[in-house]
Amino acid sequence: MGRDIASRSFTDADFAAFSERLKSDTETLERWLADGYFCEAHPVGGFELEAWLTDHDFRPAPLNEEVLRHLQDPLLTTELARFNIELNTEPAALCGNTLRTMQTGLDATWQRCRAGVEDLGGHLVTIGILPTVGQADLTRAAMTPIARFKALNDQVLRQRGGEDLQIEIVGHEHLETTHPDVMLESAATSFQVHMQVPASRAADYFNASLLASAPLVAAGANSPFLFGRDLWAETRVPLFEQAVETGGFADAAHGPPRRVGFGSGFLRESLTEYFRESLEHFPVLLPMCFDDEERDRLPHLQLQNGTIWRWNRPLIGFDAAGTPHIRIEHRTLPSGPTGTDALANAALYFGLAHFYAEEPGHAGTILAFPIVRDNFYECARLGLEARAVRSDGRHERIDRMLVDHLLPCARQGLRDLGLDSSDVDHYIGIIEDRVVSGRNGAAWQRAWVGRHGRDMTALTAAYAERQTSGDPVHRWPL
Repeated sequence: MGRDIASRSFTDADFAAFSERLKSDTETLERWLADGYFCEAHPVGGFELEAWLTDHDFRPAPLNEEVLRHLQDPLLTTELARFNIELNTEPAALCGNTLRTMQTGLDATWQRCRAGVEDLGGHLVTIGILPTVGQADLTRAAMTPIARFKALNDQVLRQRGGEDLQIEIVGHEHLETTHPDVMLESAATSFQVHMQVPASRAADYFNASLLASAPLVAAGANSPFLFGRDLWAETRVPLFEQAVETGGFADAAHGPPRRVGFGSGFLRESLTEYFRESLEHFPVLLPMCFDDEERDRLPHLQLQNGTIWRWNRPLIGFDAAGTPHIRIEHRTLPSGPTGTDALANAALYFGLAHFYAEEPGHAGTILAFPIVRDNFYECARLGLEARAVRSDGRHERIDRMLVDHLLPCARQGLRDLGLDSSDVDHYIGIIEDRVVSGRNGAAWQRAWVGRHGRDMTALTAAYAERQTSGDPVHRWPL
């Protein structure tokens, strides 16, 4: 979905032609995997950080195109809404001082972007859901004018038969509403961590990412408020799952699979299972056919994969020489609160993913998939107060599991990758301090409201002020 498309109008013939080419791309992928054609290099890390653009009153401001023109920075790009922007980093091998180097790069990009936004009279805020955003802000007029966004909206609504999207979230409070288009998705911004992995181990890393999802979303939760309601610790999760929901083919044995969600199970043997499921169970949304000279980059498979939003998603990429590689995109984390927090979250993901991938046996022997899925949603709902199921079947608070078991596993995974020991201690120490204090981004926002009242503008201003300090969120004063 990172590339634009040439049209937003499609015929039945377009869908048929795309489906045939998607089938061919999937078969090519399966053959490449069987033949060992993919890169087997040491794991590489990277990430995308989505952010909000606001005006002086901390309301969403449609400035992303102006910011990009003003800064001319290749590490910045647009998002669905004109009041969102994406900050990127250069990928780097996960060894040595990569974690600190990544933070240095992210902080520099964030400061450049912040200064550019301020030049235009606005603010840059990295937070999962902007407390001041209202449903009236989420209109088609606020959509970034790119063909693929308009086509995506058209096709989601077409597959829903023109029905409005239905939103119902039950948390501390209850929110029920409808929305006429996919712009609800733009109310949720994320920190998407990428891990390029040896292709022969891709299934193990994908399964490991599923196992890591519950503790990651509990530790990193930063989205408690939506439209003035106090909902989940990470309200992004139910919001995003409902904001672009079209489902899969309705004649599936157990009902239509969800296009946005946690997935249907662990991979048993190979990554081909994931892409075969995508081919067989999800209708095509954007049937844009590419020229034959592009076919060696699997463009139809990549475009289809970009319209299936699992919380963990394998991606296919190519290096400068044309060699394909596989990376896992971990999507459970919200944006913010600071670059320090983001890198600590990334370190927790890299460490747990590598640790679990190196564990002998199948991931299902650690926890059954339905338990892993239920743990994820419980942790998204309750954050660090959630009780999760352990491998021995007992229930325990996730904060205690993190301190006693999961953080030591993450430390071991990072050291096994060859990352600098002092960096490992620094970033995992930030997670430990956050967990022990009980103060992730969601908890800080709720505590601020508990002390000062439910003034979403004042909350956002206080959050933005503390964010500029760069201090991790557990040290922020109320």
